[in-house]
This record gives sequence, structure tokens and C-alpha cells, in this order.
Amino acid sequence: MRLTPAIELEHRCKRLQELMSQNGLDAVIITQNADLFYFTGTVQSGCLYLPRQGQPVYLVRRDVARARMESGLREVLAFGSPKDIPGIVAGFGYPEAKRIGMEFDVLPVGMFERYRKVWPAAEFSDATPLIRLVRMIKSHYEIHLMQDAADQVDKVYQRAKEVIRAGMTDLELAAELEYVARQHGHLGLIRMRVYNGEMLFGHTFSGSDSAVPAYTDTPFGGMGPSPSFGQGASYKPIGRNEPIIIDFAGSIDGYLVDQTRVFAIGGLSDRLRKGFDDMLKVQELMKQIACAGTPWGEVYDRCHSLACEMGYANSFMGAKGAQVSFIGHGLGVEIDEYPFIAKGFKDQTLETGMAWAFEPKVVFPGEGAVGIENTFYLSNEGLKQLTHSDDSLVIL
Repeated sequence: MRLTPAIELEHRCKRLQELMSQNGLDAVIITQNADLFYFTGTVQSGCLYLPRQGQPVYLVRRDVARARMESGLREVLAFGSPKDIPGIVAGFGYPEAKRIGMEFDVLPVGMFERYRKVWPAAEFSDATPLIRLVRMIKSHYEIHLMQDAADQVDKVYQRAKEVIRAGMTDLELAAELEYVARQHGHLGLIRMRVYNGEMLFGHTFSGSDSAVPAYTDTPFGGMGPSPSFGQGASYKPIGRNEPIIIDFAGSIDGYLVDQTRVFAIGGLSDRLRKGFDDMLKVQELMKQIACAGTPWGEVYDRCHSLACEMGYANSFMGAKGAQVSFIGHGLGVEIDEYPFIAKGFKDQTLETGMAWAFEPKVVFPGEGAVGIENTFYLSNEGLKQLTHSDDSLVIL
């Protein structure tokens, strides 16, 4: 278990304070677990009060002793309710906040109302865009954690080659792979920012199930074990000559990578083999054009156009009627961070320090799905790949 270094937390808070000054915010109050972990190094229940200038104050309801042990912040204090906060921060000499930012995309309305009653004269605004901009640029420390997550997911890939057999169910295969991941430090949880974004380790499914759409904003869906969790692995037996998808997120000490590989027992149809090979070509195009200064939307447009030119207009990134409008997504603490390699993002450009997963995939209802996914980051020397399992189709 690694604790986030204090110098990392200090740098992150200062970057957010710079954006607060540019946007006229006097304070930001952070309550969501992923953001708390990023800025405090722990997820103990409470809130982080970050003034425009000065030290952040981490106010903890449960458990303050553990928070002091796990967080590298200087000021970690116990508090009972939001109404205690003005008095506590006044004790540090901070002026009363007139403009306060909070995480409007994830903050429950009831909780927001409790905070608003504490500062009835203050103007509240959404701090999420600023927080996401800070989290978008990864430090060397974060990249090292993601490299460890890539090593973990490669162990999952190696185990898949050993255990896949005809007749086992998708759920049995998923359990085998999840066990290996847990043995190598997987936290068992994939954090997503989007509302109702639920996921465990990723998606493992085979054959026609890999082409079943689901409520998730993903190109692959899967039947899942129950309508109460209608995604991912089901009780379907794995057969011969059908695609077996291992779309697995590695997770180490809070940081994620995303990787998809395709397996088959015996072989695949010509259409599925060609689809797989063509998705490798889309990935190669992304590698060629993804550099600092390139708009996110331009990467999407060019890769989407290539897929359409190759004949996949109705199957690229989902079956017709269920296609998603992205090919890649940022990741770090959550699996849906900036940048978005997606339709319409023409004004946002790639920057050094960004990390993202790129996942060109094609889906053929009733037959199956194929594709590739790897995690990359943009270094000072150019684009580098973090996930490192062999990209090739694995025929068993």
C-alpha cells in the first residue's frame, strides 16, 4: 500500500488554486471520493476546504485518526457538520468566501442544500471542470502507478491463455481472471464519474453476448448475470470459433489502465478476423496523429473516417442504433477522465502528461465483436504505450 506523497498533494492543490484565481473562486469544497483521494490521499468521510490562497483544510467526520495517518496534508481536523466549517476556516485567518465551487456533476442535491445553508449569501458554481483539468495532467508518480496497473493486467492476459476452455461459462472465466487480478493488488472497484456508472473489473464475455448492447456508455455491453446488473459476463458457455473478449481494467493503489484483448478457440470467421485487423489499423492511425496540440475531436474524426472507409459505418463502436460517440477516454483515478477522444471536441487539444485509453471496436449482432484497447500517455518524447500485452488475436 502506497501513500500519496505530500509533495504530490501540495502540487495538485496549488494547481487548482491557480485555476480558482483565474475563475474568481474564493474556495472550493470537495466531497466526492475520487476527488478526495486525488487531493488528500485518502477517502475518509468529510470534505476538503481549499481556499484560493493558503493551506487546504481536510475536515473529517469518520475516521479522523485514519485520515491523519493516510493523508499527507498538514491540516486534518475533525468536524461534526457543515455548519462548523466557517468557524474552523476563520481560525486559520481565511476570509469569508463569497464565491464557492463544488462538484455539481456528482454532488447530491440534498448535500448541496446543507452546504448552501451555511453560506446563504455566497454564490455557488461548478468546480468540476477545474478539478478535471488539474487531474487531466499526470505526474511521473501517477504514471508509475499506471505502469504497475499495466503489469497487473498483463498477468490477467497471461492467465486467460491458460484457463480458457470450451464449455466454461463467461462468469467462470471472469472469476478466474478477477482472482488473479486481486492476487496482484486489484482493488476490486473501477471508479467512474458518470452518474450510475457501475463497474467491477471490466467486461468478459464471448460470442453473440459480446455484441449485446447494455445501458453502459460502452461499445461492448453483455447480458450480465441479472437485469439488476445488466452488463458483462453471463452464464453463457464459451464455444469454439467465436470471439472471447477480455476487456479488463487494471487497478493499483487507486490508479487505472484499460486493456482489451480477443481470444478464440479454434478460429474466427473471415469477417471477424478482418474486423480485428482493421481495428489495429485504426489504432495505428491514432498513434501517428496523437501529439501535443492536436484537437481531441480531430483524432476522433480521422479515426472514425478510416473505420467508415473500411466499411464499418454501421458497426464501429457498437451495433447500429447503439453506437457510442467516442473512441477513447482519459483515465487515472476514474475511468472517464479528460481527454475524450470523441465527437465534437474541437477546441480541446492534447497536452503532454495526458493519459488515455483508445479502443477501436466493431460489433456484429448475433455473431460477436472484436477490437483492441490500450492505454497511452503523452510524454515529453511523444506518445508512449503503458499496456504491453501482445496485441495479436490469440487462437487457442
